Parts: sequence; structure tokens; C-alpha cells
Amino acid sequence: MGDGTGWDENQEQRPPEVLQRGLYYEELEVGVRYVHRPGRTATEADNVLFSSLTMNSQALHLDAAYAATQPFGQRLMNSMWTLATMVGASVAQITQGTLVAQLGLTDISFPAPLFHGDTLYTETEIVEKRRSASRPGQGIVTMRHTGRNQDGVIVATATRTALMWCRDAATPTEGAP
Repeated sequence: MGDGTGWDENQEQRPPEVLQRGLYYEELEVGVRYVHRPGRTATEADNVLFSSLTMNSQALHLDAAYAATQPFGQRLMNSMWTLATMVGASVAQITQGTLVAQLGLTDISFPAPLFHGDTLYTETEIVEKRRSASRPGQGIVTMRHTGRNQDGVIVATATRTALMWCRDAATPTEGAP
């Protein structure tokens, strides 16, 4: 049975492999800014589906006629979609396979609206890190996510604290899907 890599066991030498993963605690440096690309263009379908799945019936997200009468003149993207997408954009580059647990989100703000058709671009700065006093082989990392639209306007910020694996203590990920 195959291992999901498409490797032909009849070949004499297995080609080198590179496992896509995030960064271990030791690889994260305070002050470094990670720019996550590609951006994500927000769609009406994203807004309706996310709002419906989360039982958020706010008319500002779902009712075009009502939203047209409000200060922004159109429907707003659900801010929780913006937050989730902003954090999600950082996963492949920072936490994929190296995260133990998300510990918390603070200082969340949405200083400008995001609309259907806008593209969300995210960056993450590492603002603090320390070894865990109670969990050997793990460290606590604080990062600040910033989301901007296609015009460079900041539409969301959040500070996130995560428990991360240290390289030597990480659980093996070979064979993981």
C-alpha cells in the first residue's frame, strides 16, 4: 500500500523530500515580520456562508437593501470571517505542524470595513516569546496579526498567543496527511 506521496517503491533510490511546516519556537525571532501571500479576495458567498454557519443573522452582513441605508452604504464582511481568515493566512508559514495550542486572542480591532470584492493581505510580527515554565519542550509566542485591504488600509489587527513546539521536543509528523 502506498504512503500517499506517489512514491514508486520499485525505484532504487527515493528522491529527497521537503516537508511543509511552520516554524519551531527556536526559529521564531522577536521583531521579524512574516508577510503572508497570496491575499484572499472576500466574496459575497464567503460572507453569507460564514454568517449562516455561525448563526450571525446581522443584517449588515446579509441584507443588501438594509445595509444600503447604513453609514457604509453596503454590506460589510463579517468581522469574524476577517479575523479567522487573517489568522488562517499565517498557518502554513508559522504554525503548521509546530503549534501545540492557541492560548488566546487579545487586542482585536477592525479600524476600517472590509467589503465584498476587497482582498485581505495579512502579515504577522513576532512580538514576544519565552520558554514555558510548566511544559518542557514548548514555548509561548505572542504575535501581532495585521490585515490590510488592496489599498493598504488596515482593516483588522489582533494579538495572538500560541503554545509552540521546540524543535527537539516536537512530535514526529512523518506520514501525517
